[in-house]
Amino acid sequence: MIPVLSVRNLQMHLYTRWGITRAVDDISFDLHEGETLGIVGESGCGKSMTALTLMRLLPKPAARIIGGQVLLDGDDLLAKSEPEMRKIRGRKMAMILQDPQTSLNPVFSIETQLAEALELRQEQAAEPGFGAKLRARAVQALRMVNVADPERRLASYPHQLSGGMKQRVVGAMAIAPRPRVLIADEPTTALDVTIQLQYLNLLKRLQQQTGVSIIFITHDFGVVAKMCDRAAVFYAGRIVEQGTVRKLFSQPAHPYTQALMASVPRLEERVEKLYSIEGKPPALFDLPDGCRFAPRCPHAFDRCTETYPSDFEVEPNHAAACWLHDRPSPPAPLPCEGEGSDPGLAVRLPLSAPERGLGGEVR
Repeated sequence: MIPVLSVRNLQMHLYTRWGITRAVDDISFDLHEGETLGIVGESGCGKSMTALTLMRLLPKPAARIIGGQVLLDGDDLLAKSEPEMRKIRGRKMAMILQDPQTSLNPVFSIETQLAEALELRQEQAAEPGFGAKLRARAVQALRMVNVADPERRLASYPHQLSGGMKQRVVGAMAIAPRPRVLIADEPTTALDVTIQLQYLNLLKRLQQQTGVSIIFITHDFGVVAKMCDRAAVFYAGRIVEQGTVRKLFSQPAHPYTQALMASVPRLEERVEKLYSIEGKPPALFDLPDGCRFAPRCPHAFDRCTETYPSDFEVEPNHAAACWLHDRPSPPAPLPCEGEGSDPGLAVRLPLSAPERGLGGEVR
């Protein structure tokens, strides 16, 4: 199956006063039609910068794309001019940002902002009756994301809407043009737990209706378990492991993934001290030659500090960048692997509040 989006060896550096920051360093992944790919990792590991690189919405002049390919339906987005990219953004690839409050302009009504987003994606903006058709499409877009009384909401301003309602408006602006790829950058971060489940269910329903492929960026493993088909674990600007969600949860192959799993508190266990990953991630402007997780890794050996590991195929569609998989003996288990070999781990993994079943429809 040919992927909708294929990213190959993508590199983006930030040139700052501290030196060259390798924010996105040799990233490769595929996204197929109707699939959801989860991107997970600690803050500052390059998740959002990867999304902004895909959209070509980088801070200038510090950010520069050094190399790689971003193939959307076979077209390399990195070879497109800015006018060409403006036609692609929204129509073929759209993005939902973390905070809807900063995504919406406080001095314009919802109708003005939603209509502008829709108008930019229309080919015939000067035909008779276009304004009425645009308003009808705006109402339809709000109704599609379950906004009650959408005709009245069009006259509202962002400060008159709740956080969940604002996030739905931003989602409507992104999904209404029916893009091929939707990037959701932690869209539930600013929402309370009762609204998170509703928004996640909404995205799943819209995906089923439109067939859109989704890149879902999150810190929450419960959200990954609920939303995603496959997941990629980021660390210090690189992907250290990727595979199906079930395999990633039941048989994590990289010590960093294992440590992340062990860091998730389990409601059924009583412990005196929660597990934490010792140390801190390296500065992206001063990266080591070898594995970037080696200083924090309980399994590190000499080779880990000398050369960055290749991607080793643990099994079909499951790869990890770790030298331990180039040795005859498997790595010793971390605390999280007591249940790690059990295929049911994806079900028993501690769930976020949305996954525990809070919810109902927002009105």
